[in-house]
Amino acid sequence: MANFEKIENIRDIRRSLGLNQMEFWSKLGVTQSGGSRYESGRNMPKPVRELLRIVHIERVDLSAINANDLAVASLLKERDPELYEQLLSDSQQKKSA
Repeated sequence: MANFEKIENIRDIRRSLGLNQMEFWSKLGVTQSGGSRYESGRNMPKPVRELLRIVHIERVDLSAINANDLAVASLLKERDPELYEQLLSDSQQKKSA
């Protein structure tokens, strides 16, 4: 899924995760009533859509990362792209196992 691409099936995503609206939307800093409006078709701002993608589709725990983690990953990708690609492949295999 491309960044900022419209997400059509928000309610289905939430339900597949087994979360109620409060649990789902609070992880993004959105109220339950605001999330309900998005699920009903109201246009979602790009930053909220991107957070939804990161947190609920990519399943990134935002509380577990910081700027240093991202800087290290960026340096690794720049300085040793082969190792970066290998680690990326290993992590994807681990997720699917």
